Amino acid sequence: MAGARGAAAAAAASAGSSTSSGTPPPQEPGLGELLEEFSRTQYRAKDCSGTGGSRVERIEKRCLELFGRDYCYSVIQNVNGDICGHYPQHIVFLEYESSEKEKDTFQSTVQVSKLQDLVNRSKMARCRGRFVCPVILFKGKHICRSATLAGWGELYGRTGYNYIFSGGADDAWADAEDITEEDCALRSSDTHLFDKVRGYDIKLLRYLSVKYICDLMVENKKVKFGMNVTSSEKVDKAQRYADFTLLSIPYPGCEFFKEYKDRDYMAEGLIFNWKQDYVDAPLSIPEFLTCSLNIDWSQYQSWDLVQQTQNYLKLLLSIINSDDDSGLLVHCISGWDRTPLFISLLRLSLWADGLIHTSLKPAEVLYLTVAYDWFLFGHMLVDRLSKGEEIFFFCFNFLKHIISEEFSSLKTQRRKSLPARDSGFNLEDIYMLRRKDRGSTTSLGSDFSLVMESSPGAAGSFTYEAIELVPAGAQTQAAWRKSHSSSPQSVLWNRPQPSEDRLPSHQGLIEAKSSSSSSSNHSDNFFRIGSSPLEVPKARLAALSERETRLQEVRSAFLAAYSSTVGLRAVAPSPSGAIGGLLEQFVRGVGLRSTSSSTL
Repeated sequence: MAGARGAAAAAAASAGSSTSSGTPPPQEPGLGELLEEFSRTQYRAKDCSGTGGSRVERIEKRCLELFGRDYCYSVIQNVNGDICGHYPQHIVFLEYESSEKEKDTFQSTVQVSKLQDLVNRSKMARCRGRFVCPVILFKGKHICRSATLAGWGELYGRTGYNYIFSGGADDAWADAEDITEEDCALRSSDTHLFDKVRGYDIKLLRYLSVKYICDLMVENKKVKFGMNVTSSEKVDKAQRYADFTLLSIPYPGCEFFKEYKDRDYMAEGLIFNWKQDYVDAPLSIPEFLTCSLNIDWSQYQSWDLVQQTQNYLKLLLSIINSDDDSGLLVHCISGWDRTPLFISLLRLSLWADGLIHTSLKPAEVLYLTVAYDWFLFGHMLVDRLSKGEEIFFFCFNFLKHIISEEFSSLKTQRRKSLPARDSGFNLEDIYMLRRKDRGSTTSLGSDFSLVMESSPGAAGSFTYEAIELVPAGAQTQAAWRKSHSSSPQSVLWNRPQPSEDRLPSHQGLIEAKSSSSSSSNHSDNFFRIGSSPLEVPKARLAALSERETRLQEVRSAFLAAYSSTVGLRAVAPSPSGAIGGLLEQFVRGVGLRSTSSSTL
């Protein structure tokens, strides 16, 4: 690991060859190449050689350039996967926001040598060595990702474990006899093993000023063949993580997204089956984090995939917008399916509000999140596509569900300036708008809503133990506060009713029952409702907000690139032939083929 000047790294970076077709919507140069490489093989840091290696090198250099546009950063060197085999070769450690003029005077605030030692020690505590890694910097706070805590089998047999799992699906665990962590520690004559490795993990969390840990697992521990193969902070018997604010927000694993694909990519009405034997992690959120969200969390098992994802994202946004200086960790089991889903949605939501990556265009931030959050952190797109588990496609198609101001992180001062942008509207203009387009002066889902509510302060206090490192978060937060005021606000949330744009062309709901196939293990009976996955946004009478415009541009750019490289995998058999029709509709909708009809 070595410190590196973000400006220097960005200047040296090149985007590589461009596969842009020059047709709308515009694509980031190299996005097609990225998706082709992504759908061809899983990224492995140690395999970055030869022709494939040159493509990966171009992808990594492009990421460094895009990060360097708005931030000064150091680089954690992971050449040949020495630290983690499925993390980037150049792991970006964002330090603070910077303008172009400031980049030449960049001075690192990171204690590089000590941080290197801490990372190397702490990685043993996490499944597959996927240690706590900061990936987003917002208001001086680090938003981090990782895998869950490792169980005894991995700690005592790292070499054999990595060999067995080199192919690596999330649920590919080895057989072993049912032995508890404590029993194994006693047999090894080292009762302090878990204290040591998890102690380093806790030190890294504190160095990054992380207080909130959000666990997306639907299990307390991952169990295979009667053995606990992973653990998690919420069930650590020694309560080593008691000083952190732990949130258990169970979210379906990647295998559930086969049902999303089998339902012609419609997430509305798709409900996870919470009654399965292995599902034992209840939803658990401290009350002080929920009181401002106006969400009935007791009903989480009745939510469909859209509502569940929306509510979890609202929760995460509320946490990072709170008035304390603490960072956030998000993880699932291996940290390469559900974790990048929410990391990517957080990055794009904050970017759409103009709060991070402020100089990046829609195509550029799309490239960055696909390349860095998904590809370079080891998401196995090839494997997931072969199984129909299309969580990657779901992420970017889902952007249409978070375009409203309900998900905005803008502060009160900035909200008050919004009416000035609408100064061109007079009373006659507003009167001419259809009632549904005008919205309500009190509904936060409308274009004209400005109602906000102060968020409560975090309850309790958080005491850091004395360690040898100065928390990086304290320095980044101090730098951020020099140029930003802090008056966190949060909004009251009311789930909007589906608009006409989202209703299917046929009126009414079509009830469908779960079949006796493998998919019935994951979902209850559901209703089909929603719009096509490749729907091109329609023109509306009311002017789009800046947030909506930016997210729609990202989604359109993704759909254009995805359809020309990966494409949707048709369900076999497909009674309606829906997928082929959707691809055809999208090709026409974006202007790649002439048509006499402009409706979908």
